[in-house]
Parts: sequence; structure tokens; C-alpha cells
Amino acid sequence: MGNLFGRKKQSRVTEQDKAILQLKQQRDKLKQYQKRITQQLEREREIARQLLRDGRKERAKLLLKKKRYREQLLDKTENQITSLETMVQSIEFTQIEMKVIEGLKIGNECLNKMHQVMSIEEVERILDETQEAVDYQRQIDELLAGSFTQEDEDAILEELDAITQEQMELPEVPSEPLPEKIPALQALLGPAQDQLSSIRHWDDLPRGIA
Repeated sequence: MGNLFGRKKQSRVTEQDKAILQLKQQRDKLKQYQKRITQQLEREREIARQLLRDGRKERAKLLLKKKRYREQLLDKTENQITSLETMVQSIEFTQIEMKVIEGLKIGNECLNKMHQVMSIEEVERILDETQEAVDYQRQIDELLAGSFTQEDEDAILEELDAITQEQMELPEVPSEPLPEKIPALQALLGPAQDQLSSIRHWDDLPRGIA
């Protein structure tokens, strides 16, 4: 039970992911530093103006030298940020390339397995058999098409016309239902049916007649 619940899940974070995270953190810190330096430069420039108004030229000059140094640091910071971003992009693109290569590898293995199941010789054999079947069927069609003479064609057309004529001469089937008993026929057969019924009730007649 301890092994079951104490087993650690395998982390999906790779070394490349950790490297990208660290580079982005360093980049963000440099951007914060860059923002702070920019704000300091604006304040120092304003202080230098105030010193000049107060007649403290040397003090203002010293402050401008300090400001110039900070500007150089700001340029270096910008270059470092650019380098970090380039490195992050390179690693991310390399990860994409690795996934592409992995996909190509899997696809290549799949193709190799498929080629093992069906070799070139097998494909050629199937294509040859298919072509042979097509040729054979075409030969049959050609034989059937060429086996009838003009006399046969005329006989076929004559029989077709005869069947068509028979269908035209057949009486139409009445759409209304026929009556169960025809009145005239029932009138003629009525007395005979009554006599036959009375004979069936005679006990002295033979069984065969009944």
C-alpha cells in the first residue's frame, strides 16, 4: 500500500523546459532593471536642470557623467535582453524540430512495417492479376459483341417487338372488385341446389350419393 500511494508521478517537465523558464526569468529581471534605470535617468536629468538654475554647474556636470554611465548600462541591458530572447526562441524552435524528427521516425517505422507486410513483389503480383482480370473481361465482352450476326440482331428485335405487341393487346384488369355471386347464374342454379340439399337429408340413400 505504501508503494502504491507513495509512488511519484513522472514529471512531464523536460530539461529544455526548465532552461527556457530560467532564461525567461532572467529576461524579466533585466526588463525590471531596465525600467528602474530609465526612471532614474529621468530624475537625474531633472536634477541637473535644477542645479544649473541654481548656478551649481560642476555638480550638474558630475551628475550628467553619472547619467551617461547609466545610459551605457541601459544599452548593455538591452543587448542582454535580446540575447536571452534569442536563446529562448532557439530552444523552443529546437523542441519543435525534435518533435518533427520524432514524428518522422514513428512514420518511418510504420512505413517499414507496412512494407514488410506487403513487399514490392506482392504489389506487382496483385497489379498483374488485376490487369489479367481486366484483359480477360475485355476479351469476353469483345466475343459477346462479335458473336451475333445481322440475322441474330434482326431476330432479337423481332422478338422484342412481339413481346411489346402482346403487352399492348392484353385486356386491362378491372379496377373494381368482382361481385361474389352473379345474379343470373344464381337464378338458374337455385332450384337444382335446393333439390340437391333435400336429397342429402334422405336417410335411405347410399352413403356415396350423400
